[in-house]
Parts: sequence; C-alpha cells; structure tokens
Amino acid sequence: MFDVTVRVFADVLVAVVIIKVILSYFLPPSHKIRYILDQMVDPLLAPMRKLLPASMGLDFSPIILIIVIQIVQVLLIRLF
Repeated sequence: MFDVTVRVFADVLVAVVIIKVILSYFLPPSHKIRYILDQMVDPLLAPMRKLLPASMGLDFSPIILIIVIQIVQVLLIRLF
C-alpha cells in the first residue's frame, strides 16, 4: 500500500511541475491558476535554481526536480 501511495504522490507532483512549466508560457504570473501552481512548485525549484542557474534564458530546474522526484520515489519504494 505504501508503494502505491508513493507512486501516486510522485506522479501527481511530476504532473504539477509539467503543468506549471507549460502554463508559464501562456499565462501571466498574476493569473490565479499560475499563482497557485507557483506557490506549490517554486519552493521545490528554488534549491535547483541555486545549483543550476538559467543557461541562455533556459531554466533546467524543472527537469532536475523531476529526476530528483523519480529518484526519491525509487528509493522510498525499495527501502520500505
């Protein structure tokens, strides 16, 4: 049961990150939906942005965050 919970949580979190990235191209930062997504995802992206600054205007921190989420998911499932 724990592994299913971890997988669902990780999948939802990855989906939220992807939706945030896509909507950032179409919605202004002041839009309510984008504001809510930013409040959820930006605290997780902040450490990634400190380690990996934007390169040529591209922000790779969402990709790193998704990789970290997947690694944590695998570790949690294998440990428990």
